[in-house]
Amino acid sequence: MSPELISILVLVVVFVIATTRSVNMGALAFAAAFGVGELVADLDADGIFAGFPGALFVVLVGVTYLFAIARANGTTDWLVHAAIRLVRGRVALIPWVMFALTGALTAIGAVSPAAVAIVAPIALSFAAQYGISPLLMGAMVVHGAQAGGFSPISIYGTIVNGIVEREHLPGNEVALFLASLFANLAIAAVVFVLFGGRKLWARGAQTVAGPAPQAGAAPAKGDPPTPGGTSAQPSGTATAVAAPTDAPAGAVSLTPARVATLGALVALVVAVLAFDLDAGLTAITLAVLLSTFWPEDSRKAVGQIAWSTVLLICGVLTYVGVLDEMGTIKWAGEGVSGIGVPLLAAVLLCYIGAIVSAFASSVGIMGALIPLAVPFLVQGEIGAVGMIAALAVSATVVDVSPFSTNGALVLAAAPEVDRERFFRQLMVYGGVVVAVVPAVVWLVMVVPGFG
Repeated sequence: MSPELISILVLVVVFVIATTRSVNMGALAFAAAFGVGELVADLDADGIFAGFPGALFVVLVGVTYLFAIARANGTTDWLVHAAIRLVRGRVALIPWVMFALTGALTAIGAVSPAAVAIVAPIALSFAAQYGISPLLMGAMVVHGAQAGGFSPISIYGTIVNGIVEREHLPGNEVALFLASLFANLAIAAVVFVLFGGRKLWARGAQTVAGPAPQAGAAPAKGDPPTPGGTSAQPSGTATAVAAPTDAPAGAVSLTPARVATLGALVALVVAVLAFDLDAGLTAITLAVLLSTFWPEDSRKAVGQIAWSTVLLICGVLTYVGVLDEMGTIKWAGEGVSGIGVPLLAAVLLCYIGAIVSAFASSVGIMGALIPLAVPFLVQGEIGAVGMIAALAVSATVVDVSPFSTNGALVLAAAPEVDRERFFRQLMVYGGVVVAVVPAVVWLVMVVPGFG
């Protein structure tokens, strides 16, 4: 049995054990990376740790730390209520506002994980307070980021168009952008309908009630008492009314700590988008500054970092790094590209792009798969524009997987959820996307022969 095949079978075993024995999959993946790396691939510790996602580790820790402070001092409550007032109480519009916001950020040049890191904690806090499915909100954020991800001035668009030019293939920047935009828009519409969007519309306009404090927590300093005595409104509920109010009772007020936290969130956006600073390091720095001035609000914030999620994601991605280091991914891609039937090779490459990208870098996968497609693209039997668009969509639309950077950020950012259950939901949804979308985009973009 070849080393590449052994490494794939070990990955399957990791999934089976984690599913049936409730062992943290990240810990299993670290053990598998050690075993396969040492015994099968003959890698030393440096080779095994070459795939450790250090940058993602810092992003997950930094962003969840900063937003844990924002939740502790009531800043996310203030943002949630401001968003409700902005859409005049129409809660059903908020998932689409988040979709549009992340799409706009990536379209003007933000890296997709940076846009998700900025928007997801706010969006998921809103979902927790107003009873919106976290899967719906998380999917809308991620698909929004990918909808704008291939504009001609975006990071993904620039990279893919550069690869196309380097390989001397015919390209169409606008077609690539529109393919990703409409694919993600269609998926978002389906997700909205299937995961509670119709019920949200049925609610109509809603008042902005006071924030639902955590169990046993006292109201934040500067907030008015909860209406109706001492009993707080349960998280995830709000009272439907005929029309929204302009100055709802119990609205969250701004305190110095919240003003400073809002300033920190704005600074995070500016640092990432305008100065191209690392989102994780910037978030940790801002969190430390807030902790220094308001230690009482942030005393428990470190404990609220999603450490189990960090272990899960870093472990799985380290094992994927071992697969890459030992050539398993290249081995699978070259085996597919050698198939003599171009249309069959095209759909298999789309599936490889989707499966691998669910665990690894989308940009890296596109950079590897587009050159693999060149041999049968130059024959003229497959339209280059449609094939490249199909590969791009297949490799990025699956980023809602909890093992990808975007999916991991959504999982880590969700407050007041059963993380194991939410993880399983994201994993199942990501699996459905992997199974369905590559075939659909192949049928729509490749089979007609565009380009």
